[in-house]
Amino acid sequence: MIHLLVLLPFFGAFILWLISDNRLRPKFLPGIALLHLLVTLYLVFTTQTTHHNGWILLDPLGKVSLLGISTLFCTCSFYTVGYLSYRPRRPNRVLCLGMLLCLAAMSLVCLSQNLGLMWVAIEATTIAMAPLIYFNRNARSIEATWKYLLICSVGIALALLGLLFLGYATHLSGLGATLLLPELLQKGEMLDRHWLHVAFIFMLTGFGTKLGLAPLHTWKPDAYGEAPGLVGALLSGGLVTCAFLAIARVYQISLATAVLHSFVQQLLLVMGLLSMAVAAMFMARQNDFKRMLAYSSVEHVGIMAIGLGLGKGAIFSVFYHLLANGFAKGVLFLSAGNIHRAFGGKTTDVAQGALRRCPWSGGMFLAGFIAVTGSPPFALFISEFGIANSAFSQGRYWSGGLFLLFLAIVFAGMALTVLPVVMGKPVPGQGETPYHEQPLTVVPPLFMLLLLLWLGIYPPESLLLLMQEAAMLLEVQP
Repeated sequence: MIHLLVLLPFFGAFILWLISDNRLRPKFLPGIALLHLLVTLYLVFTTQTTHHNGWILLDPLGKVSLLGISTLFCTCSFYTVGYLSYRPRRPNRVLCLGMLLCLAAMSLVCLSQNLGLMWVAIEATTIAMAPLIYFNRNARSIEATWKYLLICSVGIALALLGLLFLGYATHLSGLGATLLLPELLQKGEMLDRHWLHVAFIFMLTGFGTKLGLAPLHTWKPDAYGEAPGLVGALLSGGLVTCAFLAIARVYQISLATAVLHSFVQQLLLVMGLLSMAVAAMFMARQNDFKRMLAYSSVEHVGIMAIGLGLGKGAIFSVFYHLLANGFAKGVLFLSAGNIHRAFGGKTTDVAQGALRRCPWSGGMFLAGFIAVTGSPPFALFISEFGIANSAFSQGRYWSGGLFLLFLAIVFAGMALTVLPVVMGKPVPGQGETPYHEQPLTVVPPLFMLLLLLWLGIYPPESLLLLMQEAAMLLEVQP
């Protein structure tokens, strides 16, 4: 059944390609996505065995990542039907095909135990997502698409070099060149230290570009700002999860090489704090609320990098944050897409008073802002509190203090953009469109908002146990 995670969306994309009716095609998306989610739920909570000589396995790291990706995609697929109903004349064959191919590639990332296969799957997500960013087909969207392709491709190329250096390190040690994760973990202490050092730098830089860590984040503001809201949700919740999983695999290998583990931790800690600082700087007085969400993504990948850099004690909170961040970004990007369509613009001088013109989307955008800034009772409060508590309990007062300072600046910066959009007064005669809210564009972000609330108040025991199992794979035992 594990193969269905890749085969269902792959062959689903082929079927949708054959459907000629522009209105009928999107209606098949939720069915395929729902089947994928049901298979995911079954596999996540059952014991897995390896396949294809150890290349395929759904371990706890992959399970947490896949659960977040599949849930987000399923929710976005329902939203897609409502979104495309507003644009009946726009061809959507490439959009539907790209979404399903991206889901197949993201699923393969979660299943891969061979780092080479994982790299191929991540590169496939890059290619599949590019046409989706260009969906609006204007000058700014094609500029954003090319920037996304060029910068991410360079990053992925650097990651490939890192993998080649890693394989060469195993070859020099006389163990036979391999990129299989179990073998690398078993033989880590025997690998050549010099080539490992170089390999880790290239892999962290390459996968960090895909993740969007500063200063490698420059593709994000344009791509997130110009893509449709549902594509922004998949970028910030799906592709970020895949890139983080790749970073987590690199981190996992560093655990087997105790000499270099502290180096990887320090590098992640520095890049995480830098990402939060950059996000805080550019989020202040940001008049484009979709670009603001891009910098919010930079902030949150920085938070996850800081958690990895802190190590044991913060790892569980990192996985909690990974799951919650995907849902929070889904709420924000989908509701932001509705507001953009209601006002015909995405800047604060056009979009004002969303609570009056589109009350459901405006209310969810405000609630999403409260959730994504780590306010109780939402799930991100728990994860950010856990990371901050770990920093101070380890005696890293400077790191913990900067972490809290940047969180406060980001909160203030986002508020200066979100509050006028949501609670301001609509400008008479400006930004009026025939848009009206409908269930398929309101219920999906509302569902994810309720998930955030559920995870913040009463998370299921089985999910907590799964995240604990994932955290144990990345924790140094005393």
